[in-house]
Amino acid sequence: MFAIDDGAPFPLGATWDGKGVNFALFSAHATRVELCLFEATGLREIHRITLPCRTEQVWHGYLDGVYPGQLYGYRVYGPYEPHNGHRFNPNKLLIDPYARQLFGRVRWHDALFGYRSGSARADLTFDRRDSARLVPKSVVGNPAHHWGADKPPRTRWKDTVIYEAHVKGLSQLRTDIPQPLRGTYEALGHPLMLEHLVRLGITTVELMPIHAFVDDRFVTDKGLRNYWGYSTLAYFAPEPRYQGNAGTDGLRAAIHALHDAGIEVILDVVYNHTAEGNELGPTLSLRGIDNAIYYKLSPHDRRHCWDATGTGNSLNLSHPRVLQLVMDSLRHWVSSYHVDGFRFDLATTLLRDPYDVSDHAGFLQAIQQDPMLSKVKLIAEPWDVGHEGYRLGAFPPGFSEWNDRFRDTVRGFWRGDPGKLPALGDALAGSALCFRPSGRHPWASVNYVCSHDGFTLQDLVSYDRRHNEANGEGNQDGHSHNLSWNCGVEGPSDDPDIVALRARQKRNLIATVLLSQGTPMLLMGDELSRTQGGNNNAYAQDNETSWLAWDDDGGDPAMLDFMRRTIALRKRFDAFRRHDFYTGHAKDGLKDVYWLAPQGREMTESDWDEDLRRTLGVQFGNDAPDGARFLLLLNAAPEEVSFSLPEDFGDGRWIPVLDSATPDGRPAADAVPLTRASPLVLGARSLLLLQHAPTEEEDGHAPPAHDALRH
Repeated sequence: MFAIDDGAPFPLGATWDGKGVNFALFSAHATRVELCLFEATGLREIHRITLPCRTEQVWHGYLDGVYPGQLYGYRVYGPYEPHNGHRFNPNKLLIDPYARQLFGRVRWHDALFGYRSGSARADLTFDRRDSARLVPKSVVGNPAHHWGADKPPRTRWKDTVIYEAHVKGLSQLRTDIPQPLRGTYEALGHPLMLEHLVRLGITTVELMPIHAFVDDRFVTDKGLRNYWGYSTLAYFAPEPRYQGNAGTDGLRAAIHALHDAGIEVILDVVYNHTAEGNELGPTLSLRGIDNAIYYKLSPHDRRHCWDATGTGNSLNLSHPRVLQLVMDSLRHWVSSYHVDGFRFDLATTLLRDPYDVSDHAGFLQAIQQDPMLSKVKLIAEPWDVGHEGYRLGAFPPGFSEWNDRFRDTVRGFWRGDPGKLPALGDALAGSALCFRPSGRHPWASVNYVCSHDGFTLQDLVSYDRRHNEANGEGNQDGHSHNLSWNCGVEGPSDDPDIVALRARQKRNLIATVLLSQGTPMLLMGDELSRTQGGNNNAYAQDNETSWLAWDDDGGDPAMLDFMRRTIALRKRFDAFRRHDFYTGHAKDGLKDVYWLAPQGREMTESDWDEDLRRTLGVQFGNDAPDGARFLLLLNAAPEEVSFSLPEDFGDGRWIPVLDSATPDGRPAADAVPLTRASPLVLGARSLLLLQHAPTEEEDGHAPPAHDALRH
């Protein structure tokens, strides 16, 4: 038998001190807490020990002779009173919310539920079946890890280029990486992976959820698996399915390797809900520890969860102990894994206090003043499904935000939708209408046209409709508002004209992302024309549908070079990475931005309001520190357009440096410079970037783009 003494109420979780382990668990309404120790397979419970002390709602005890690697769980006693929000059931083994590692997986069975199923009011009937064999076990972790000379890159926001990726999907089909490493954390840091990301020009990898998560029952019942990972089970533990032989140290090694390559790591985190679902969901952790504290409950009937997430429950960050759980988790990932930031899924839910959105929510105040977290990158997905849940532009300084208006505007413009020019101009300028009022900078807008949620870039130009039959939901899941265009044929095509048009549309879309003010985000595999066969909601497709096929370029072999070239342009010249928004004011005789009509004049109000106008010129960089000035021409019309320069633009030539009409973006050898005396013909559905080449009388100290972009 283990000897147990009182221990301490902090820190929460299982903490090894070199001799034994202190166990501490918060539960305000529990009447008793038992610590259960398991043998190495996790199947047999070998000891059950009542935690001896309760200090300010924390149950705790210290066990001498327990070491890292020990498997454990909790049984928590208290009232089973669903109408009061209490769902205690000591027959259900519970995962420690602070567990640093998990062992095993959820094995679905009715015994995982705290109630007896079989009626409309089933959750009122207490269930006495034991769930221990069905639940993952918490693992006592070893906090020791030698990071050596790891140095986070701390890339400035204005220099950031984000690559949204999935741990498994990124490497599972990469045959030149050893088989045991594919699909694991370790593969993220493999030299071949680093080489690809560095050559592409990525500064920051944003990983889809790696907090331990569940294969939901409705997914496994269809023979599928949770691929995306937005069903969190434990906020401190890395998902075990991605672990290789090195275990959690494989993740640390990968982050270290990415840092050495100059690449940051951001985690997509899901603190808005958990895998336990609504009141009819399983009892796996928080529900059995203190349901009435950890989850928002309906103000009209506390038997029911209150849901702003669309998943069945909402985490109750209005309670200080739940907020502490989130903040402790965030700090754990920064201190123990050296991650460089976070993207908050359905971030609006984190601001609900208790049900309405508050600009003074405890989460915002806590994170903004935190000496560790206020220094890392913070990205909000600025919406949830609750009342007034759409909050784009409403987060405070310190946060950037996924900008879905940018996505929809750029998709609609290049599809040829009418009336898009005003929104396009704002998007190109960093979405100042959204983000300037809060005192933020252009990089607060995370610009993208594709993310994990929706079509890939290849599918965006190949499908008019979603094709989600493989998800087993009758093709009713996923977005129907895709703003996509199949270029004339639904799905794959051998027609060379359609293939060429699709490739050009991809270049138009991605160049718009990369040349706009703001923070660009690319989706894993778009540089290799990855397709999901038209599935725009591949959340359960843990297979070749979602994985990146490295040996398949989608019939567009030059796309990778085009993206490299465009990213290099962005990173090389100040004009694409402004610190402040445009003002329209003149300096040294030139405004910081000009919006141009093809006729060689500035856009008028009536031009902006002309619904069928699909061509726009933007001249910028006049106040850039490096002196490089650029002219961006965009034509979404199905016919070519003649473009002239205004009379007051001075002498000198405008040299093409990026052309979406060519496969790799390099202007044709016979490309003619644009001058006041010689209008330029802009091709149908194309984008052209030109750099100013000044005369000898003008001060032009910036190197020409064609010299700066040699590979």
